[in-house]
Amino acid sequence: MTSPDYSDIQSAADRIAPFARITPLLSSPHLDALVGGKIFVKAEPLQVTGSFKFRGACNSVQMLGDDVKTVVAWSSGNHAQAVAMAAKMRGIKAIIVMPEDAPAIKKKNTKALGAEVVTYDRYNESREEIGTALAEKHGAAIVPPYDFAPVIAGQGTIGKEIAEQAKALNITPDQVICCTGGGGLLAGLCLGLHHHWPDLPIYGAEPEGFDDFSRSLATGERQGNAPDARSICDAIVTNMPGEMTFPINQNHVTSGLVVSDDDALYAMAMAWAHLKLVVEPGGAVALAAALAGKINTANKTTIVVASGGNVDRPVFEQALEHLP
Repeated sequence: MTSPDYSDIQSAADRIAPFARITPLLSSPHLDALVGGKIFVKAEPLQVTGSFKFRGACNSVQMLGDDVKTVVAWSSGNHAQAVAMAAKMRGIKAIIVMPEDAPAIKKKNTKALGAEVVTYDRYNESREEIGTALAEKHGAAIVPPYDFAPVIAGQGTIGKEIAEQAKALNITPDQVICCTGGGGLLAGLCLGLHHHWPDLPIYGAEPEGFDDFSRSLATGERQGNAPDARSICDAIVTNMPGEMTFPINQNHVTSGLVVSDDDALYAMAMAWAHLKLVVEPGGAVALAAALAGKINTANKTTIVVASGGNVDRPVFEQALEHLP
């Protein structure tokens, strides 16, 4: 399958318009003061199913033929919920392969949407192998979480929206920061934004221990993470950048930024306190990179993507302990 382009993003925007939400760009004078510039947060926790993943899942499922009655996906939780909802909207069955240690709220919500959940050990089993076997058994279509052109195009609608919203607000961004795991969101965002601002610097943010994208950019080849690496940022702890997404990001992304789990928890607390926005750890790493000084924000206009808000209560309470 060939990589998507901006025309695919435009088609995706039209396709998902009846189902997805246009999420706001939020700002706060307090956050501006913290970074010494202007900062705007794209609030994808307010998206259907609580994350950006619904965009790509909805686009993919809406593109399926009428003969498809079952879809299979694998996900730590956000893509799981998104595919479950998209399948429900199409009136077809969803089977989702999820890690045993995925946040309880993500597993609960996925099941509540009518999906069948199959769990696995993320450290010793392959979700791709399990999912592929299930798809063959049930004659199902597979909707991968990031290395799939319809998914990338769907995520790219965020870039299209940001550009349109910024122009309507007379905002010209100096830089954009986005979290990255497999790279589907980042790739789509790059294609969407660089259509409007070809020279706009875009940065990918990751948690410590899962900085595979940063290392891949530096070496020019996809790099993996240590098997014993752990992070609270469950939504973006993939092993390495995707085969389709990495070449796109390699051509568009300025560099990678790496934050600690504490940085992410602090960003969650700040988003709650000053934007009234609930963000999960993996969804907060872009804001964390700005707040932690991983990039120069002084006298600049920075747009960050808050990618999801599906967080268990104990983790959110842990984040709130980081309030000053």
